[in-house]
Amino acid sequence: MLAQEVGQSIPADTPHAVSVSLPTWQSCIGYEEGEEWILKKMNNGYPRFFIDKSVTSLAATLIERYGTLEEWAILLPSHAVAVRCGTFLQKHLAALEPGAETRSIDLLPRTDPVNGIDRSARRASPMVSAVIYPKRHSALAKSFWQHTGEGVSSRRAELCHRAFNDGFLAPRTNDSEDDTSHGHTASHKSIKGPLRYQKDRVADGPEEQVRTRADSLQEGKRQNTDDSILFVEERYGRNLDLSRASQAKIAIRRRIAGALTANVDLNDMTEVDRRDIGVRQVSGFSEEDVYLYPSGMSSIFNTHRIMMASRGDMKSICFGFPYIDTLKILEKWGPGCLFYGNGSAEDLDDLETRCKEGEKYLALFCEFPGNPLLKCPDLARIRALADQFDFAVVVDETIGNFLNIHVMPHADVVVSSLTKVFSGDSNVMGGSRYYHLLKKTMETEYEDNYWAEDALFMERNSRDFVSRIARINVNAEAICHTLQASNHGQYDGAYLLDIAEPSYSERRVLSQIQLDKALLRTVP
Repeated sequence: MLAQEVGQSIPADTPHAVSVSLPTWQSCIGYEEGEEWILKKMNNGYPRFFIDKSVTSLAATLIERYGTLEEWAILLPSHAVAVRCGTFLQKHLAALEPGAETRSIDLLPRTDPVNGIDRSARRASPMVSAVIYPKRHSALAKSFWQHTGEGVSSRRAELCHRAFNDGFLAPRTNDSEDDTSHGHTASHKSIKGPLRYQKDRVADGPEEQVRTRADSLQEGKRQNTDDSILFVEERYGRNLDLSRASQAKIAIRRRIAGALTANVDLNDMTEVDRRDIGVRQVSGFSEEDVYLYPSGMSSIFNTHRIMMASRGDMKSICFGFPYIDTLKILEKWGPGCLFYGNGSAEDLDDLETRCKEGEKYLALFCEFPGNPLLKCPDLARIRALADQFDFAVVVDETIGNFLNIHVMPHADVVVSSLTKVFSGDSNVMGGSRYYHLLKKTMETEYEDNYWAEDALFMERNSRDFVSRIARINVNAEAICHTLQASNHGQYDGAYLLDIAEPSYSERRVLSQIQLDKALLRTVP
């Protein structure tokens, strides 16, 4: 039974829940307008909009240790993400408050040796990076968190907070990582750890002597770091076997690739033929073409970022009425975008005219179907225009999902927020004219920031994905039939004007994209 109390998690009393009870229309309006009577009752919410209390608690601890009363921190999963955040903040702070500075701190497992630990175990690195900024500009920092989806998860924050309080996470030292490798700006500074954490410092001396000394220490430091990481995970990972995160991620990627459809646990997951085209129906496509991200918006943000790294800075196209943060990403990062809110045939006519007049574009981003209006763009025509005028096509299939629609033949990259019905987040590439270019860029730009605990929970939650989608389809169709039977007249005291469901409103376009029903019936 759904929780009825305002601000309670759904399901009730569930740690790390991403849904919250707003049981009345008034409570929904109050939440959207930021009314205090709603906000003070919120125990949790969707992570990009409501920063979990475990995240704010760790931020408060770090500010108490490294900041001032006038500052706050945004928590991120890696140093590279922190640099991107710092660059974004400085760009906008230059106009809001010239001279305002940000600085970052990376917390890593201490490199003190820990004896008796099996270093061969496969695992994720328990670390967190904080960008500290003037608290009065929290709205700006929140926009980075919301638009990019790159903030830390509540599970990561919870584990790292306990480890930090017990002294097992410490600030990065000079010799832990090269500060210049991620391009710090002059006004975005990196905090170094206290001297007591700076182990194995190289003594002054001739250049060759220093280099030789550093080389001799490198292997030992790597071993100590491996031991420390595993120690933190085993101490604070509760009863989860974090060493199985790699297996969980492989299973998730195979499900997304369409090669693993059975409801099996990790012990029963067998090797599949990577040449099997599976449900996706794309020859040569495999889990190697699936990239996992911490959130759906992170997959969209990084797809846009990697497109620019691969093809250069050009305007993008936002086609159709999108989820708002997709539009904001295209507007705030890079040279901007051309926005077609209606996503109509007339909009495609205008785009074709612009391209014929010489305008160049990086990529067209669209949803199929759109959220929340469920309009379906004409992907066949979009693909033809993209091939003719050399721009990429990025399709968000979240609402439709790959068991119902088959968008990959029309897309260069497919992105999906798996939180909704799959329960994770990803982007996939297959059959793209830019495939080799994008794969080459991904080799240097992709960073796996998907937290180990989150991957383990998501793998377990997604095992019944296929059967769950079948039930959702049947239930949705039954609801639509019931509403259709009202003949668009009065229904239970209200008036029904339209049914925004693609099978009713977008039948022509949807028929070009739907998977063969016979194929769907063969899916276990």
